[in-house]
Amino acid sequence: MKIMKQIASRISIYSADAFGVCSALYELGGLCVMHDASGCNSTYNTHDEPRWYDFDSMVYISGISEMEAIMGDDQKFIDDIVYTAKELNPKFIAMAGTPIPTMIGTDFKAIANIIEKETNIPTFGFDTTGMHSYVSGAYKAFEALAKRFLKRNDKESRVEEQESIDKESREVKNTCIKANILGATPLDFSINKSVESIVDLLKQNDFEVISTWAMGSPLEDIKNAGDADVNLVISYSGMGAAKYMYEKFNIPYVVGTPFGKEFAKKIVEDLKECSITKENKISYINRKIDKNPEITIVGESIMSQSLAYAISTEKNKTVNVISTLETDKNLLLEGDKLEIYEDDIEEALKNSKTIIADPLYRPICPLDSNFISLPHEAFSGRIYRDEIPNLINKSL
Repeated sequence: MKIMKQIASRISIYSADAFGVCSALYELGGLCVMHDASGCNSTYNTHDEPRWYDFDSMVYISGISEMEAIMGDDQKFIDDIVYTAKELNPKFIAMAGTPIPTMIGTDFKAIANIIEKETNIPTFGFDTTGMHSYVSGAYKAFEALAKRFLKRNDKESRVEEQESIDKESREVKNTCIKANILGATPLDFSINKSVESIVDLLKQNDFEVISTWAMGSPLEDIKNAGDADVNLVISYSGMGAAKYMYEKFNIPYVVGTPFGKEFAKKIVEDLKECSITKENKISYINRKIDKNPEITIVGESIMSQSLAYAISTEKNKTVNVISTLETDKNLLLEGDKLEIYEDDIEEALKNSKTIIADPLYRPICPLDSNFISLPHEAFSGRIYRDEIPNLINKSL
């Protein structure tokens, strides 16, 4: 029954987890290999990767044959990657799984260990299956980057220094707050300057942006992310890295995407507060909720929640969210729903008056509802790319 529920007959599906891995790592100088027969790479670069035509990246497909799959021949896969890595000298190697290696039980972590020993290049093996969304893959990729590459300069002395700084001393010293932006990929933010607008927002409010994971920042900047005072998580893809940095380096995080003028101000205030208190914060947590909201937003959890808060604050409307992607339930508010499958989403929408969602959701929305199109690159690909608005720090 659950397998049947996964079938989508009227709406699109989200970009796959293997694509999320490649999108997260695209700009960092690594060699990314999707282990698949053929098709995944062309689907990814044609529909889900707007940087493909302007920004070179080492994203490849393994081209596994039917005989290799039947015989379980991993050696050719290993040899091809080793040969390619020695030719191209990437900064790291990442392998992402698809349905075929999932069915034959490919051990990506073991293969990664073999390749790293042969090449002396950091190597990751991601157990993606092609059956989950891009959020799952990007989450794993960012978390793996944090665990493998992050360091903190003069860690012990820096921790002691940070613990001794209180609000008054920060104001006296006019200390510049160092921040990372986590969870930035074109699958969520396209290439309409939204990520650049978030960077500009922080810089305009006296933050030093160490790194943006992972649009606009090279691997060298990513490696210095452990020196930050606070992290801003703008999509669920960045939560794994944020949690790791909090546990490892005591770097607190603020959750929220700065949509709208008022919510952007609140996020800036929360970042400054959290850099002092060292406590994590979900910026949209106090949004007004209603069992019968005027507006329903469908999409990625953190972005949808942030937009809901911005609309409710600036327009005095009641807004609820239907998250259609993997997320932590504590990131949703009372009245919000986590629905992954087409039939469940349709049922959740049946009483909605006004719906904000990607245009490809229209077939399962009530005929009498007011539908407001908000394209999402990870759902409709390049079809509506030119219609995706930049809502960062702008009046709604």
